[in-house]
Amino acid sequence: MPEIERHPLQPFLPANARLLMLGSFPPPRRRWCMDFFYPNRTNQMWEIFGIVFFGDSQRLVDAEHRTFRLSDIQTLLRERGIAIFDTATAVRRLSGNASDKDLEIVEKTDIAALLACLPLCHDIVCTGQKSFSVLTDDYGVPVPKMGACNEFILAGREMRLWRMPSSSRAYPMKLEEKAAYYRRLMQEVGILEHGQ
Repeated sequence: MPEIERHPLQPFLPANARLLMLGSFPPPRRRWCMDFFYPNRTNQMWEIFGIVFFGDSQRLVDAEHRTFRLSDIQTLLRERGIAIFDTATAVRRLSGNASDKDLEIVEKTDIAALLACLPLCHDIVCTGQKSFSVLTDDYGVPVPKMGACNEFILAGREMRLWRMPSSSRAYPMKLEEKAAYYRRLMQEVGILEHGQ
């Protein structure tokens, strides 16, 4: 039986956050290029954010050092009010890789406790099927169609659960198309003005 792996990062919870992004669990440490969420250099999340907020997929990429611009990413998230964590705090990797299908969730994140730190947050976005399974199992939220949301109540708060394309490079969608989904999300949540 693979050993239990505990989450290596603390939740990133700016007090002004209106959006909580939930992935599943970080990849194995050997795949990290920085100590933050979506740390795999081949993951496209920070390229998506570069397009959405700066019109430049490379704005948050440090190509020379084969990493991302962590300080710029954290500044952007704080300024825009975006919190990040994962839906599992402990897992077993059944095949030693980062694939969601090979993760066994041993301990789920207390999402209500995260929201208690985020008084302005009424929107959650999940970035993969494994992260959705926690919300659907624990709170009975149907999985929305891509780019859409479903409303639900969590800890007495009206919430919306959004479904976005995976930022994994293996997900079969062009980078610009993924960014278009995320841009619409940011507009609907009020993080970006419509037309930006």
